[in-house]
Amino acid sequence: MTPETTIVLMILGATVFLLVLDVLRMDLVALLCMLALGWTGILAPMESLSGFSSNAVIAMIAVMVLGKGLEKTGVTDRFARVVSRYGGQSAAGITALVSAAAGLTSAVIQNIGAAALFLPAILSISRRMRISPSRLIMPIGFAAILGGTLTMVGSGPLILINDLLVSAALKPYNLLAVTPVGIVLLASCIALFFLFAPFILPQGTAGEEVLSLQKELIDAWRLPPSTSHWAIPQGSPMVGKNPEEIGIWDRYQLHILGVSKDRDIQYAPWRNTRFEANQELYLLGDENSIARFASDFGLLPREQLLKFRKLSDPEYAGFAEVIIPPRSGLVGRTIRDFGVRKRYAVEPVILFHNGENIRGDFSDLPIKAGDTLIVHGLWANILELRENRDFVVITPMERDARDHSRAWIALVCFFLAILLALTGSPISTAFLSGAAAMVIAGVLSMEEVYKAVDWKVVFFLAGLIPLGIAMQKTGTAELVAGSVMGITKGSHPLLLLLAVASLSTLFSLVMSNVASTIILAPLVISLAHMAQLDPRPLVLLVAVSAANSFILPTHQVNALLKTPGGYKNADFLKAGGGMTVLFILTVVPIFYFFYL
Repeated sequence: MTPETTIVLMILGATVFLLVLDVLRMDLVALLCMLALGWTGILAPMESLSGFSSNAVIAMIAVMVLGKGLEKTGVTDRFARVVSRYGGQSAAGITALVSAAAGLTSAVIQNIGAAALFLPAILSISRRMRISPSRLIMPIGFAAILGGTLTMVGSGPLILINDLLVSAALKPYNLLAVTPVGIVLLASCIALFFLFAPFILPQGTAGEEVLSLQKELIDAWRLPPSTSHWAIPQGSPMVGKNPEEIGIWDRYQLHILGVSKDRDIQYAPWRNTRFEANQELYLLGDENSIARFASDFGLLPREQLLKFRKLSDPEYAGFAEVIIPPRSGLVGRTIRDFGVRKRYAVEPVILFHNGENIRGDFSDLPIKAGDTLIVHGLWANILELRENRDFVVITPMERDARDHSRAWIALVCFFLAILLALTGSPISTAFLSGAAAMVIAGVLSMEEVYKAVDWKVVFFLAGLIPLGIAMQKTGTAELVAGSVMGITKGSHPLLLLLAVASLSTLFSLVMSNVASTIILAPLVISLAHMAQLDPRPLVLLVAVSAANSFILPTHQVNALLKTPGGYKNADFLKAGGGMTVLFILTVVPIFYFFYL
């Protein structure tokens, strides 16, 4: 073992350790890995920075932008609604059709985006048809993950491997090279839940049928029923104090939806707002609590104020259910730190956290991925939440700001990118051309393009790509492959494929699927050369098997759906265990007979 190999193994070990323990942000870990390779002299400066010029990174950015264009113009939303409408009346039929649609959508947009897209529809179906959401949500999440294996741009690992193949002087795959595998995997998932859902999914109780979306939300979460208007007189103890100092949330469990003086209105005033005499308030809460609060601070009742009419009109305002996705900047922080009221002028009413509804003042509670917030505000402000990657708004809004008139333009740009990729253009060039066409055609502005890109993912990918280069350059991959080869030496190629698929599955359960692909790809290339096999199928198998992440809710899609589905870790172990075994038993024979 050379000194260079030792250093690479140490950097690899430290990177894996930090990613598994999640002690630092994943993009920071990747950048530290990249810098370590440069500072130790393992890679030349340009080699250590090569990830930022990678075709995989460019393709990832382009796919995010194209997905944003389709989302903004309502193409993906319309597709989801049509599919949900024709899902039939049985839980099995609805699950099968919506799962197929989520999988197909995930072939061209990020799988977490596909899952978030279908979540509002499936929750609405669940409540209206009195079917427990736990019977519907997990299959759709699994299908969204597997849909990423339908095309070479469906997931980060598949986007990445062509770069890894080229760097190893191997021929890259075309856009639809993986499609046969993806179709079989998606069909297997649908069949599994269609036939065995009653045995592997929790059979929770369903809610009652409701009359409207807002009533549905109010009944389901037992939201405060009463609103009233009040004025702050001269000499009130409230004057000069802020909402936190008067205990509006913890002592009274009330919410100030709006505060005004003259013609100025502040919606969902943030905690440092100072109250003044003659201001008027619009309060939400229990009638007895409102009466006690008004008495304690000498408030004067007012008839319904016209200035607050938008807050009481369902056309302009209402409650919304908001899930915190795994990549949200709010994860690990508090509502106070993040400034939800100050940034978006919406009032957090309930936090669903660790399986319980928390009311009152939860401003200092660290938020976890999958937590659900119930907020109240103007639809215009809630729309800003929906446009932000830090939140997934699953409540359909009464007013939709999407520009449906440009839907056909977005579709033309998207299919242009597909056509270019199918005719032999590099995937990165083809999809970036489609994204540029969306900007030129006015579907997206450049500001929207920058917002559409998840820069955390971009820096994570660009930071880890040099690790694969270092493993190849220093012979580290060949060294590790030799150790593995010693175990599988003389065995049937099926056993080698089984080992690769299982190893990729294991790595993806404890770290990012992109990270596991970058680490394993150089290893299996060396392993294939030693076994005198074509390395390309083994690398493709690594990227496909990186989607086999169902046993634990560690995949971002599973983390997103855990709370709305009411799932426990044991539920993922039960259903995901079957899906994991089915996945391996499906891909290994396919790769042996048709790819190897």
